[in-house]
Amino acid sequence: MNPDSQQTTPPQPGAWRGPMLFVVAGVATLGLGLLAASIMERRVETKIALQPKTIGQPVVDSANWKDAYPRQYGSYAATEESTSHTKWGGSYPRDLLAEDPNNVILFAGYAFAVDYKQGRGHVHAITDPVETKRTQIKEQPATCWTCKSPDVPRLMQELGSPAAFYAYQDKEGSKGGFNDLKEEVTHPIGCADCHDPVTNGLVITRPALKEGFAAMGKDISKASHQEMRSLVCAQCHVEYYFQPEPKNYLKFPWDKGTNVEDMDAYYDSVGFTDWKHAISKAPMIKMQHPDYEVFTKGIHAANNVSCADCHMPYKTEGGAKFSDHHVRSPLLNIQNSCAVCHRSSEAEIRTRVENIQDKIAEGRKHAEAALAKAHFDVAACMQAGASDEELKAIRTTVRKAQLRWDYVAANNGMGFHAPQECQRVLAMANDLAQEARVSATRLLATKGHLNPVIYPDISTKEAATKVLKAFKDSKDRPDLLGTGKAWPEAAAAPAK
Repeated sequence: MNPDSQQTTPPQPGAWRGPMLFVVAGVATLGLGLLAASIMERRVETKIALQPKTIGQPVVDSANWKDAYPRQYGSYAATEESTSHTKWGGSYPRDLLAEDPNNVILFAGYAFAVDYKQGRGHVHAITDPVETKRTQIKEQPATCWTCKSPDVPRLMQELGSPAAFYAYQDKEGSKGGFNDLKEEVTHPIGCADCHDPVTNGLVITRPALKEGFAAMGKDISKASHQEMRSLVCAQCHVEYYFQPEPKNYLKFPWDKGTNVEDMDAYYDSVGFTDWKHAISKAPMIKMQHPDYEVFTKGIHAANNVSCADCHMPYKTEGGAKFSDHHVRSPLLNIQNSCAVCHRSSEAEIRTRVENIQDKIAEGRKHAEAALAKAHFDVAACMQAGASDEELKAIRTTVRKAQLRWDYVAANNGMGFHAPQECQRVLAMANDLAQEARVSATRLLATKGHLNPVIYPDISTKEAATKVLKAFKDSKDRPDLLGTGKAWPEAAAAPAK
């Protein structure tokens, strides 16, 4: 037989291959089983996390939410931290008068010229208003407590109405109810300000926001959940004022809209003034913190991004997804806030944000410098003997200029929420301030004064405070015209 014609037997698989395949299949099955179990466990955790929990009493004490919502409460408690810094913000109480002495002059005659510090976290919402010199200089109304505590809705209910709370005065001879309520308002901003204690859903607890929407013809009850994640913030982070009638009634000036021009027109229509400026005697408006109004003009609001998306970004622990209640600057938590949408490095994101804020800060300083000089220009006209009638239009222009500057300056975030809008408004503020200065220069010329106004030194908080004190004392008012002559008696009379 030819050996080449013999058939060869193919090699047989090793005996180990069968058991190996069995082991691999078993491991794979086990892995899939563990994965399925993990998914089911996470689903159960998520379902449990989303179920409403029973809240301890009283619900106004956020500590009584701790057992039901430990993750949220734990992050909320972190707002006690008061040392964080960003370039233009943070939680530490930076002295805004020392950083920019122009503020002393711009708020001359108002409590902000004496004490103006950056606010701290929500946990300090009770202590900070009591400790600031602003509430010690002049007795404040009960309305000042409105945004500081979940005790406020309780008191509104107990007193019978929001109006009764705003007008509250207990002690005989009291000029305002702020101090009268110190023993009643004891819990800082917390869970019950934004959440229904039964359903844990977001809820509006302050009537002023509902009334503000109604004044614009909007029904806030139709807001979506995503919109509510901004609206609960808008209960307090807005411009507001206290109406004389009903007494000290809290109102948002939104009847004509939320643009700065709309609010300015509203204040003109009702003839409201916060104070008379101690140097120029102009009737002034102090913008509070119109964060919501500015936010609605920005790119994030246009893309349905909420306040909470950036300042309370979602976190995940196990299968539970929840909002981080450590409300703070997104720059202190870039990975969980900005980086969710923006795929740049943390360093690049921070640099881009700070570059935007730097430009807003530059625009602010130009407007501030022009405004401070405008107040002195008006005072120089007074020294030259100009009448109130001659100065009325100039003072109105100064008022409108400062309202626009303060619309940006009083905002948190150094204009980042709507940079283009803030630059537009600051440009208007600067233009109006310069317009007032030109008008004052022309008025001085009619009085025979052609030389430049001599501006006092306001380069530090101490120097600016000294200048302000001199104007208040009237007899020591600086000689702005360089004539060496005393001010006219009518101009030297202190403002009532």
